[in-house]
Amino acid sequence: MAWLYLIIAGIFEIGWPLGLKLSQVTEKKILWIAVAVISMSFSGLFLWLAQKTIPMGTAYAVWTGIGAVGAFVVGILMLKDAATFFRIISVTFIVIGIVGLKLSHQ
Repeated sequence: MAWLYLIIAGIFEIGWPLGLKLSQVTEKKILWIAVAVISMSFSGLFLWLAQKTIPMGTAYAVWTGIGAVGAFVVGILMLKDAATFFRIISVTFIVIGIVGLKLSHQ
């Protein structure tokens, strides 16, 4: 169950940078800032739950990795961020690290 909590935390980790960005580019600033704050809160809550059984370093690395990769993908798909070869390769290394941490967890 802890890994499910960690995945949920990582998904909420995507929500806060997205909310902050959308607050800058839309007229609904307060709404998107509220989305960011709520996402931060739920992200922290689910990380806290996951760390009850997953080592802190592993949980933190996976949590930030999911958030970073997710924000990268959302940026490309929704915000027209650049999808260059080197950016994609770099994010691939983050994904490899996340998978490696999951596989090495005992």
